[in-house]
Amino acid sequence: MRRPCKVAAALLCLAVLLLLYLLAGSAAPPPAPPSAPARRPPRLGRSPPRRSPAGSASARKPGEQKHPKEPSSLQCMHLAVVACGDRLEETLIMLKSAVLFSNSRLCFHIFAEDSLKPEFEKKCLISSQHVFQLKEWPSSYTKKFESNIYSITFSVGNAQEWKKLFKPCAAQRLFLPVILKDVDSLLYVDTDVLFLRPIDDIWHLLREFNSTQLAAMAPEHEIPKIGWYSRFARHPYYGTTGVNSGVMLMNLTRIRSAHFKNSLIPGGLTWEEMLYPLYQKYKNYITWGDQDLLNIIFYFNPECLYVFPCQWNYRPDHCMYGSNCRGAEDEGVSILHGNRGVYHDDKQPTFKAVYEVIRDVSAAPQSPPGVLLLFPFEDNLFQSLYYPLQSKFLDTVHTLCGRIPQVFLKQIEKTMKKVYENRVIVYLGANHRY
Repeated sequence: MRRPCKVAAALLCLAVLLLLYLLAGSAAPPPAPPSAPARRPPRLGRSPPRRSPAGSASARKPGEQKHPKEPSSLQCMHLAVVACGDRLEETLIMLKSAVLFSNSRLCFHIFAEDSLKPEFEKKCLISSQHVFQLKEWPSSYTKKFESNIYSITFSVGNAQEWKKLFKPCAAQRLFLPVILKDVDSLLYVDTDVLFLRPIDDIWHLLREFNSTQLAAMAPEHEIPKIGWYSRFARHPYYGTTGVNSGVMLMNLTRIRSAHFKNSLIPGGLTWEEMLYPLYQKYKNYITWGDQDLLNIIFYFNPECLYVFPCQWNYRPDHCMYGSNCRGAEDEGVSILHGNRGVYHDDKQPTFKAVYEVIRDVSAAPQSPPGVLLLFPFEDNLFQSLYYPLQSKFLDTVHTLCGRIPQVFLKQIEKTMKKVYENRVIVYLGANHRY
């Protein structure tokens, strides 16, 4: 009996000792925190760095996407268009396609005759900062662009003569370097142009200019044997087929500072000095007005022109006699140019289909009868744009252009997939929980 008692007593003693040890540990003061390192006094003339407080606009949660810096006016992509006569709707739909697909900030420069300016203002809200908005456009799109509306003006020569050259007001594009003196580079397009991919992509071609190039255009035709200039022109023109000026990328700073070789005098002339004398010399020999004058200028100054491929200015000529634009076959149409009024007749239903789908995309159901509401857009562009376009193309297969729908759809599909993927990534990043 004694042995179990001794074991029990020993265990009791151990328990008491363990309890005393635990009590002693809990009563001991907590260890002092490590001393903070001494701060250096700020240097004279420099303010100490600021830390973003939690919850401030600059503080980001884990997984949240970093907001891009707001682009300045220097980062703006400048787009110019000239609207006269019955070109109001075409102009608005062209601007719509530009905003719909572009990523970077846009600055619109709209030149309109006096009778059209009130019509633009009915569609627009113009603030003291000259910010242009269609009344129906959502803020998610209006914050992507700004715009100014200008009167039609010609700095040299007879204004009425210029205004009637080829089509009403078309010659205005020749004077953009003179009028927009604060703009470095610019993309000019005709009103009957539609963007099927971001303007950012053609804007990047400015980086490919060499030291002498100051403008870029696409060839008038791909096959010299059936090209207009190679068969009918009575004046000098660029290259073997001439160039089309419906989509024209310009470095205005270089144009303003250059002296151009010409057929008028032995020396060079500035852009503004050259325009009216050149017109006076060739006015009885030109058919396509200002485009012919540009061809003459770059005939004498071929080193100044960058020629971009046909998919950047895709016209009915590229498919109505059979597909002859290899770039569009490989990459798809980037910019659609519906010249000869094909958006408004049935001669080229494929071009008309693209125009009508972009015009009608996501029209608000509450729109009053007869009122064209170009916005708001739906979030699902595949449903509101891509699928209706596919459906309309089924009715155009009796034409040569309608037999190559993939040429028209490839860039649209690629651009919309990219937009969708970016939205999904941003959404998942903003809502991810760790």
